[in-house]
Amino acid sequence: MAGSAADIVRRFHELSPVLDERGRRRFAAAEARAYGFGGVSVVARLTGMARSTIARGVEEIEQKPEVETGRVRKPGGGRKLKRVADSTLLADLRHLVEPATRGDPMRLLLWTSKSLRHLSQALAVKGHSVCPMVVAASLRELGYSLQANRKTMEGGGHMDRDAQFQYLNDQATAFLSANEPVISVDTKKKELVGNYKNNGQQWRPKATPEAVNVHDFIDPKLGRAVPYGVYDIADNKGWVSVGTDHDTSSFAVQAIRRWWSAMGRERYPQASRLMITADGGGSNGHRVRLWKIELHELANELGIPITVCHLPPGTSKWNKIEHRLFSFITINWRGKPLRSFKTIIQLIAATSNTAGLKVRAELDENKYPKGVKISDAKFAAIQIQRHDFHGDWNYTISPK
Repeated sequence: MAGSAADIVRRFHELSPVLDERGRRRFAAAEARAYGFGGVSVVARLTGMARSTIARGVEEIEQKPEVETGRVRKPGGGRKLKRVADSTLLADLRHLVEPATRGDPMRLLLWTSKSLRHLSQALAVKGHSVCPMVVAASLRELGYSLQANRKTMEGGGHMDRDAQFQYLNDQATAFLSANEPVISVDTKKKELVGNYKNNGQQWRPKATPEAVNVHDFIDPKLGRAVPYGVYDIADNKGWVSVGTDHDTSSFAVQAIRRWWSAMGRERYPQASRLMITADGGGSNGHRVRLWKIELHELANELGIPITVCHLPPGTSKWNKIEHRLFSFITINWRGKPLRSFKTIIQLIAATSNTAGLKVRAELDENKYPKGVKISDAKFAAIQIQRHDFHGDWNYTISPK
């Protein structure tokens, strides 16, 4: 006899964590053989393993086949990928996604507003039995990045929203095809500097959480950190200027200038133009005169025209920099108090992901006063060409 049911359960829980699939199968089979008549059913009930799995283990033991080391299953064994077993899955998924795709269906710039669950249900109607995780894997294979439905809308949708995404992607695709730089820019959430709670958790000895201030009152000596990011879409690299003053257009363009000097010039030595994708508001807003004035100065310095395409209203969370750079910075410093600017710089620069993201960060202690007024005459001197489609959102600023 194999002992009591409690003995079988105890042995299974002790050994299961260190056994692979074949080891667990053979252990259960050995217990079933030792139990005697009805052993397979008893062991299946006690361990939660399938009777067919235990029976296969018994058959393996009795036949004593030669065991191939380093392999758990027979060559070619295991469940086939859904997209391999179901030859029409990818085609039907693409057909479902394309009508709702925001922008041109090119490799680097795809996203969809449909959720994984909705796509899974729609595929079921077409005869495909797939879970949301399989849908996600298939979308990634097709070159899509699925955006969650929540937190993507910040206000009322504009009637030309989808058309603007289409136009933006047409422009970006043309630049990328010509190996011209395309960057996504934005200001990350301002952070209090000091011994304050930072959302998230980190590994520490049990029952020894890091002590931080009870109240989040700003420290007048340290102030706030203002991270402005530049993300190179083609190169998967980011630059973050961490400011100590106001988030103005001068600060934003200075961050782009520093990115070009430190990273962009080396990556694109033959660049003849630059494209910027940005939100429609904030320091890089499409209505901000200072933003265009500063970009004109930058175009003069670089000697190349700068094309700007703004995301339509209410869609800032769809900006590439949000989920390809800022999200990973937030993950990297979660649960860590941002006690100094040096800490912030180090944590940002240490950010990476499995896709090869690399980030550089520097402190910008310059002063950027608010309320700078731009006269009509100075603004009229800008060499700006507004595009035929939504010239308020899409324009090119050329050097003198």
